[in-house]
Amino acid sequence: MTKSMPVQDLPAFPIPRECPYRPSAQHVSLRSGGPMAKVRLYNGRTAWLVTDSAHARAVLSDYRRVSIKPYHGNYPLLNEEFEKVVDSGYADVLFGVDPPEHTRQRQMIMPSFTLRRTAVLRPDIQRIVDDKLDEMMRHGAPGDLVTEFAQPVPSMVISFLLGVPWEDHEEFETPAHKLFVPELAEEATTELGAYLERLIQKKEQPGGTPGGTGLLDDLIRDHLRAGALSRDELVHIAMAMLVAGTDTTTNVISLGTLALLDNPDQWAALRDNPDELIPGAVEEILRYTSLIEAFARVAVSDIELNGAVIKEGEGILISSAGVNFDPALAPDPGRFDIRRPPRPSFSFSHGIHRCPGDNLARLELEIAFRSLVTRMPNLRTAKPIDQIPSNNNDGTLQRLYELPVVW
Repeated sequence: MTKSMPVQDLPAFPIPRECPYRPSAQHVSLRSGGPMAKVRLYNGRTAWLVTDSAHARAVLSDYRRVSIKPYHGNYPLLNEEFEKVVDSGYADVLFGVDPPEHTRQRQMIMPSFTLRRTAVLRPDIQRIVDDKLDEMMRHGAPGDLVTEFAQPVPSMVISFLLGVPWEDHEEFETPAHKLFVPELAEEATTELGAYLERLIQKKEQPGGTPGGTGLLDDLIRDHLRAGALSRDELVHIAMAMLVAGTDTTTNVISLGTLALLDNPDQWAALRDNPDELIPGAVEEILRYTSLIEAFARVAVSDIELNGAVIKEGEGILISSAGVNFDPALAPDPGRFDIRRPPRPSFSFSHGIHRCPGDNLARLELEIAFRSLVTRMPNLRTAKPIDQIPSNNNDGTLQRLYELPVVW
């Protein structure tokens, strides 16, 4: 635990990555002083950083004294882009609300994300993955794994899940891709909101729309028509599903592929024995890449933890990187090893705000990586890793802007 010291002397957070597919060693080393540390944010505010698995579970489970709402004055935003996300309305549902609102909304969507319901999607996800790999191979090497595979696959899966009609896919996917380009995000949010409004109105009409078996159809039938859900709330839920279900999976596919290719023995092991190693490989990639640097919360009453008091109103960051590299979670955590027995990491968070789509994400990742090593066994990067552009220092979801590959 960091003792009281001037704000300017506290470690700045987030800490830039030296390697795009793994957190900074300096970030991970913040654990050395104990399970909690004080850090300084970009706007001069401070927050508690929780860095070990036991304390992370305690904080993430304490929904009575810990809030996820980003409107508290000391909520620990990591950069100015987070402020835009909050203003977009994305934070008004699911990922930015506390019980009882969160409980009500989550209960509405969870039937679509059960293990059984997700498993039914396997043939459709496999078809989407195969189609994108077919296109990539027709175009020929070199190719960009990000724009040709890692982006379109999750986008197409989430549109299928939501019940977006196929004839609308370009109208939906074009702004969906723009949503993750900072300078286009505001425009994309407006376009997607308008499209989703129109789609919901169509689905409300007698007979609905083609492809009327998705999550939106379920929510309209079971909750919107009953008055338990407003149209604005439904639009925001759809947007939240889109953001959470595409950008995260896209980045894990691209970062995980880079990690495998930069460790040729790991790629070769997975290529030679995918049936046995795929489950462990997915969990190790999620752990090692630690896509989300930290989960943000704010204390709404005093919390005593590890001999310190987190005071009411203070910001809290749960370091997914620190927790994922905790030896209690993974022995020899600095080693990338897909042969580890599958063990869930903190990449989907913990507690009541655990990602509702974790079953779907795991299924997508399993199919994506299995298909890559099977269909492109000689895949390799077309540029040195230090020439592959990424956002190593901005504190948002870790991402590659491109991943040039040959096969």
